[in-house]
Amino acid sequence: MSGNEVYSPSTEFSSQAHVGSMEAYQELYRRAEADPEGFWAQQAESEVHWFEKWSHVYEWHPPFVKWFVGAKTNAAYNCLDRHLETRGDKPAIIFEGEPGDQKTLTYRELHAAVGQFSNVLKSRGFQAGDRAIVYMPMIPEAIVAMLACARLGIIHSVVFGGFSAEALKARILDLDASLVLTADGGWRRGKEVKLKGAVDEAVKDCPGIKDVLVYRRTGGECPMNEGRDHWWHDLLPGVSPDCPAEELDSEHPLFVLYTSGTTGKPKGILHTTGGYLTYVASTMKWVFDLKENDIYWCTADIGWVTGHSYIVYGPLACGATCLVYEGAPDFPAWDRWWDIVERHKATILYTSPTAIRALIKQGDEYPNKHDLSSLRLLGSVGEPINPAAWDWYYRVIGKSRSPIVDTWWQTETGGILIAPMPGAVPLKPGSGTLPMPGVLTDVVDFYGEKVAPGAEGFLIIRRPWPSMIRTIWGDPERFEQQYFSRMPGIYFTGDAARRDEDGYFWVLGRVDDVMNVSGHRLSTMEVESALVRHPAVAEAAVVGKPHEITGQAVCCFVSLKQGNWDHGVLGKELRQWVAHEIGAFARPEEIRFAESLPKTRSGKIMRRLLREIVTSNTVTGDVTTLEDLGVVTRLSAQHDED
Repeated sequence: MSGNEVYSPSTEFSSQAHVGSMEAYQELYRRAEADPEGFWAQQAESEVHWFEKWSHVYEWHPPFVKWFVGAKTNAAYNCLDRHLETRGDKPAIIFEGEPGDQKTLTYRELHAAVGQFSNVLKSRGFQAGDRAIVYMPMIPEAIVAMLACARLGIIHSVVFGGFSAEALKARILDLDASLVLTADGGWRRGKEVKLKGAVDEAVKDCPGIKDVLVYRRTGGECPMNEGRDHWWHDLLPGVSPDCPAEELDSEHPLFVLYTSGTTGKPKGILHTTGGYLTYVASTMKWVFDLKENDIYWCTADIGWVTGHSYIVYGPLACGATCLVYEGAPDFPAWDRWWDIVERHKATILYTSPTAIRALIKQGDEYPNKHDLSSLRLLGSVGEPINPAAWDWYYRVIGKSRSPIVDTWWQTETGGILIAPMPGAVPLKPGSGTLPMPGVLTDVVDFYGEKVAPGAEGFLIIRRPWPSMIRTIWGDPERFEQQYFSRMPGIYFTGDAARRDEDGYFWVLGRVDDVMNVSGHRLSTMEVESALVRHPAVAEAAVVGKPHEITGQAVCCFVSLKQGNWDHGVLGKELRQWVAHEIGAFARPEEIRFAESLPKTRSGKIMRRLLREIVTSNTVTGDVTTLEDLGVVTRLSAQHDED
């Protein structure tokens, strides 16, 4: 990962940037480090509208924090109402559906749509503190749904449309939701992806669901359950768009977003309102150097935290114009993204290394067919970007003039923690570079001691920041155990990293049993739990395997119950089984059958050895605790036979 090239910001870019020099960045960082209360109070006053001011900036009782204590605000008001006077006729969302349909919503139009839908929810008895699931395609109405919930203080949880009915059910039950906002389906590679059927299957076992409101997107067949299900369009006629935003406490829960942990049960990451808004608005300007006339396009799905922070709340709080695209990058051909950039004159493109690697594989002719000169800034998110992909992105897409902001952050952090300010910080391909102001990052050893420059260690954060996770929904003990037990009072990220002589951070990936597949965090335990629910499977161990496109692929080692199994047929069946239980993105690339799995004498599966087998087909690490060395020998030999 340690490329030697350094790319300094151009004089032209720096001269127009919000933060235009390394000295200006360092001054911001020093101010935030020396006086965090004063620094964040200033940011909160400049970036967020408050109905009532705070009594003090933050309260920190590790691991629990409150920001802007006693203040009142509203996320939807900040994203919409406060722009009406100055930006009412400015496009808020430019939408393009996969079939080619287009729609532009100005801030005034989006405000009216959100107000009207808020009144629909109100009329059906939903209010602050209730919980709603949003399970929708990438369409403007999904954003309307999120903002309507935020306007009323309804806590929303967006579930990625690629998740299965089982995964959806688990989230509904954990959140104790009473409302589902969905659509008949969406479009992906020219085909309808049905959503309502998965909702019907999920809510059969969710007695707390009162209403399912369905937006008609595809017009496909969509059975409706009388009394529970209602068409979105049937509820709107005659409803006023005038709905005052609720004045909510700064710490009122805004959303819960589920992410994989090292157990089979997804974690509900809770983010609240005032601190989160302050941080995502601040980083939107620092990292993307946002200008009033930018056409900003983040290609993520709103089912992930990137979509929450850098499609909805961050950009709209800043009054940006956001491009939203429903479909796949390869439909109808591999130049769809470049066609969109050219036609809509996008100025900022924020995407994932997985997407970049997939696009590289198709060749330069696709981007070269299009005029990409409108792009002034590129971004990367989801996992560390390898230098070869960085170089292609910079040369072919940015034409060697657009800086790349390589961003490191997590669902738990709420916003970007490490990234370059593009007008100030020289870039090193593969490095996230430097932390944001107010974010005290470090690389330490197992005992919490700082490691030497260049040495690998654990990435930690020494001080709270406004957008950080508040707790795991319904499980504060798990929250403390997961993030603060290793080093009391210090946030443990779960990532390995090193810091070079210049203080630049190089994030090396997870140190726990969580895989990163196409930028989606996926727990090995979650996949293992799904596999052992299959009647043929006695035991399973899952590891991530390096993959040139997706970053990691899911590789499963499976031992079977007694029976006459056809491995070829069963392998296909198990891959489909996992896709059904979790979602298509979790489908294993490889299933290996084994009589037994490598375990310690205490019975713990040694996934580290399995990772070595799938990456190098050799085992060089410590095997002294292994119960039966022959297991590893047999698994390695099995691969040779394959």
